[in-house]
Amino acid sequence: MMAARQGALAAGAARASGERARRRSTPLIGAEPVVAAGDTADAVASATTKPAAKQATPKKATPKKPAAPKKPAAPKKPAAKKVARTPSDLLVDSGTAGQKVARTPSDLLVDSGTGEQAARRPHRPAPKVRSAPSRRASRQAGERRTTSAPVPVAEAPRAPRVRLDPREKARRDAARPHLRIAEPPLDPTVIEAPERTGLPLPDIGDALSAAIGLLRFGAQAAGISPEDIERRVAQVLAYIRRRIDGAYDVDDFGYDADFTENVFYPMLRPIYRHWFRVEVRGIENIPATGGALVVSNHSGTIAIDSLMVQLAIHDEHPQHRAMRALGADLVFQTPFLGTVARRSGSTLATNSDADRLFAQGELVGVFPEGFKGVGKPFSERYKLQRFGRGGFVAAALAAQVPIIPCSVVGAEEIAPIIGNMSTVARLFGLPYAPITPTFPLFGPLGLIPLPSKWIIEFGAPIPTDSQGPGAADDPMLVFDLTDQVRETIQQTLYTLLMQRRSVFF
Repeated sequence: MMAARQGALAAGAARASGERARRRSTPLIGAEPVVAAGDTADAVASATTKPAAKQATPKKATPKKPAAPKKPAAPKKPAAKKVARTPSDLLVDSGTAGQKVARTPSDLLVDSGTGEQAARRPHRPAPKVRSAPSRRASRQAGERRTTSAPVPVAEAPRAPRVRLDPREKARRDAARPHLRIAEPPLDPTVIEAPERTGLPLPDIGDALSAAIGLLRFGAQAAGISPEDIERRVAQVLAYIRRRIDGAYDVDDFGYDADFTENVFYPMLRPIYRHWFRVEVRGIENIPATGGALVVSNHSGTIAIDSLMVQLAIHDEHPQHRAMRALGADLVFQTPFLGTVARRSGSTLATNSDADRLFAQGELVGVFPEGFKGVGKPFSERYKLQRFGRGGFVAAALAAQVPIIPCSVVGAEEIAPIIGNMSTVARLFGLPYAPITPTFPLFGPLGLIPLPSKWIIEFGAPIPTDSQGPGAADDPMLVFDLTDQVRETIQQTLYTLLMQRRSVFF
């Protein structure tokens, strides 16, 4: 029984090895069978051992039947055997002079009986080497470089480069459609350059004429004289030219007369003439030449009354004199506002600056109430605050210039103060933070002043030259003159209020 089991195992192993060999020799669909030399030897060995295994398998004894008459066997054809070739047979003679051609693995198996070779793929010709590899490439590939020189590759001869004449080059460049501006000619004798092919630029004169025509049309539509528009345009162009050329003067205090007359005053004139409709009285009391001191009341929440007085003197006086206002330190410490104030003629309210201006024969303006007059509540309107210690009177006495009282009516109503935010004022370092009917209710729009009717009156001058040179050191005289100026302005305010018909008309 043990011998029968071993025989069965041997038979199974033989069948398995034969099946494995048969699978290896069976080609895939659409591919050629590839059989190595070792696999061929295993297939032959398994084929020879299979009958032996079958012979070793014991068979059970069965009763013999009478033998039937056998048919004559048909003649068998000799079986074709596959003979494995060695790898050295891969190279065969291709028919050329001693050149070997590599065969594919499918050429290993040939028919031994007929000598026919199995079908194979068409041979792919090897690429032809046209240039020798570099030394670095040969070293990286592990190949040794032969001493034979590479076959030189013949190159087509290049045509000689013809140098174009400058005129011809300029003509060709001008003919190109993508070029806007032609290159300047290289020949210095060439005077006329090729014409530009781009769009022509308008002349500056034509553009200016067209702009002036549009302004004249707009002026006629608005009811303004076209001559005034042309004159204003000419002034603006002349101002721009002077600023570019640097043909303007700035004095020691930072006053720029060119900027003031051409930029600052034109910005204030619409407010002066059309918003506040300022009426000026007593302009003849201001001297035509020499120094003088203009003393005015101060009010309006926003210190715009000083600007209106300055513009009134310049526009209404026959000599168009410029008033040099004395301002507080806060004005010149404020960004942008301090620069504009300096350029428009204002300076610090100090005796030294006032003395220098009087020595130059300037017209000086002062507002003794200061922030107390600007920030007073609406219930105290047109009631003058204290005029300080009378420093302006002492400066006028020292310079022996007349004092001209000035009264302004209408500034109290542009922004009536009904409250003060003292905490906010201390937080931002301001003298006051007003509450008006429009601010801060309407935000920044609440800072727009109301269009009240203004009256500015210049009183008769008070002479100081008769007091003598040492009058400025007499405190009683200074106090009396200060009180006289204050009472004159106060009585004039009451008179103007009686004459005014309405706040806004």
